[in-house]
Amino acid sequence: MELIIPDHCAGLRLDQALAQLLAEWSRSRLQSWILEKRVSVDGACSLPRQKVWGGEKIVLSPARDPAETAHEPEAIALDIVHEDHAIIIIDKPAGLVVHPGSGNWQGTLLNALLHHSPQLSGIPRSGIVHRLDKETSGLLVVAKTLEAQTSLVRQLQKRTVKREYLALVWGSVSSHGRVDAPVGRHPVQRTRMAVVASGKEARTRYEVLEQFTDCTLLRCGLETGRTHQIRVHMQSLGHPLVGDPLYGGKAKKGSSATMQLAAFPRQALHAHKLELTHPQNGQRMGWEAPLPEDMSNLLLMLQKARDKESHAIPAMIK
Repeated sequence: MELIIPDHCAGLRLDQALAQLLAEWSRSRLQSWILEKRVSVDGACSLPRQKVWGGEKIVLSPARDPAETAHEPEAIALDIVHEDHAIIIIDKPAGLVVHPGSGNWQGTLLNALLHHSPQLSGIPRSGIVHRLDKETSGLLVVAKTLEAQTSLVRQLQKRTVKREYLALVWGSVSSHGRVDAPVGRHPVQRTRMAVVASGKEARTRYEVLEQFTDCTLLRCGLETGRTHQIRVHMQSLGHPLVGDPLYGGKAKKGSSATMQLAAFPRQALHAHKLELTHPQNGQRMGWEAPLPEDMSNLLLMLQKARDKESHAIPAMIK
């Protein structure tokens, strides 16, 4: 894009003049383009504060808004557990963002889905009806038709979609239980959720599967589906998820096994089981996804450390 600075802009900073002449873009965006050397003044790069006097030739090479490319297909591998004419069941790896947003406009599950099934471009959110956090692995369902999407949304609203997770939490959880505590935006730290009186109803069932020296493996069932629900509810019990930097899942000091737990790079949470009614034929269907390699290796290390410790106790008594 080329333009000439008019005389009535004489004396203005370059960014101020461009903001007047190019009202379709914000001044902050124009400033960033100047700093990125996407703007030249009479053939030379400049700074936002440089003044113009009229008659200068401006050449501007705008960068595309990342949001404009958010819904472009990308060849990203998908672990598809089941697919038919109405739904896709995906085992999402940790690290994959589900839906584009600030800081993650490309490389998401949505981009991968559009490459795998281009017809999803005609469905809201490309058929995605529920999410998993970026660092949570496991099963989720995607609708391939509007009818299927409507059915799945209604099932989620009626809470007939069964979702179970495997979670490794800090500390010793001695018995099964249920958390019934509203979850909403943290009043101070807006990137976090918390148990707050003004939040939406949230209920999580949990069952002890295996105990270790410093942590416990739980099976968690969602009765509702709030953002970060399991992570927040477990923290509220004093048992945050291992590896969860947002909700206090890091240990300070301890045994070698504890230090390996502390080094786990993500929240130890895996969507293990998914059960729903097929949107078209009404059949009840279910799927299970085995633990990903990182969590599986972590549990194996914990089991070996526990067995070693239990064998050492009799020797110490003797």
